[in-house]
Amino acid sequence: MHELPQQLVNGLLLGSMYGLVAIGYTMVYGIVQLINFAHGEIFMTGGFGALTVWLILPTGTTMWLALPLMLVGAIIVATTIAVGAERFAYRPLRTAPRLAPLITAIGLSLALQQAVWAWYPEAKSSRTFPEIPGGPFHLGSITIQTGDVFLLIAAPICMAILAFFVMKTRTGRGMQATAQDPDTAKLMGINTDRIIVVAFALGAAFAAVGAVAYGLKYGEVNFRMGFILGLKAFTAAVLGGIGNIYGAMLGGLALGIAETMATAYINEIPGMQQLGGQSWADVWAFVLLIVVLLVRPQGLLGERVADRA
Repeated sequence: MHELPQQLVNGLLLGSMYGLVAIGYTMVYGIVQLINFAHGEIFMTGGFGALTVWLILPTGTTMWLALPLMLVGAIIVATTIAVGAERFAYRPLRTAPRLAPLITAIGLSLALQQAVWAWYPEAKSSRTFPEIPGGPFHLGSITIQTGDVFLLIAAPICMAILAFFVMKTRTGRGMQATAQDPDTAKLMGINTDRIIVVAFALGAAFAAVGAVAYGLKYGEVNFRMGFILGLKAFTAAVLGGIGNIYGAMLGGLALGIAETMATAYINEIPGMQQLGGQSWADVWAFVLLIVVLLVRPQGLLGERVADRA
């Protein structure tokens, strides 16, 4: 039990990364009722966008200068792909049966994954991501690796910016109105097409931040990294209440803590020795989702009508 504080911190950090990606799922669903299964691959392209910036920077560039540029590169790549997907893949199907955009999202996910595999140099294997110098940092019995420092700072800042944007800006209020009733929002003079594009762009930007955090945490990026993490982020969004931006982050934190705790402690329970370890982490994540949905089908916070953008 002396490792409990460390495991809690590990779970919060992992959950913060899930939450950043889950926000994209829940924002898009809240606006257009679409589960964008390509969002995991948009996350992946953000990681390769950041890596590309690092590779083209002059040799000897310090990480403190490179990191903001990598973050900008990741956001530009991810938002460009997300906005392009909305314009050319999803918008023409907006009035189609829901199955059509869902299948399109799955096809786009596979296309993005294979495009990076085919066209990015050496993407067939993992690419080494740069490290933040210094550390690790110690706070009592808790150790924070240098790769987690970025996530520790970025996650609360991103949530604060998103909360301010949704609650205080004109576009944010337009997102709330569009999420509640898009037809009435149009009659009130709101450009719903622009609102939908903003939702896709914001979700992609947060996914890009999560991708940079992933690269710094694990020291690599690869073309498959968006698949499992995208599924877990979607799980986090459903866990917190699909369509609820605060629920997405809460669901991510709950999922990260549950996964970390199960990985660390489940094999200490008599008769459960074979069900612990990292190989079972994904299983326990989905077990948690099933349990929560059985008890509370609307998720931890439920779907908020006014703020679900």
